[in-house]
Amino acid sequence: MWWQTLLGVVAGVLLIYLMLLALLWGYARRHPDTVSMRDALRLLPDLLRLIRRLAADKTVPRGVRIRLVLLLIYLASPIDLVPDFIPVIGYADDILIVALVLRSVIRRAGPGALDRHWPGSPAGLHLLHRLARTPTRRP
Repeated sequence: MWWQTLLGVVAGVLLIYLMLLALLWGYARRHPDTVSMRDALRLLPDLLRLIRRLAADKTVPRGVRIRLVLLLIYLASPIDLVPDFIPVIGYADDILIVALVLRSVIRRAGPGALDRHWPGSPAGLHLLHRLARTPTRRP
């Protein structure tokens, strides 16, 4: 009898996972212009330095720094919501999570903190603001 309960729980979790995959796939198909995979991969080294710098900045609120450290742990972790080998949506979940965390960071710390700590080019900063959907100046 216990195995039926376990089977039901596993089936429920699998169903929720498949629904999330379908939602991510649909989002990636509807918004191909948001950020291309090529741009996201080019942005990655600067983005990691930005997150590390923001997490180390004592002027940024503590809750924001904790979010950034958790984001770094998630990005470094081999466990992912969607495996990265799946085309298109494999990295879409990472990009989506980074965008959501950066939006919350910018809301709490302000866009000036992002601009102050950005180590890359102005075009990369503009792309990052576009990804996080925050107002910015053109490069």
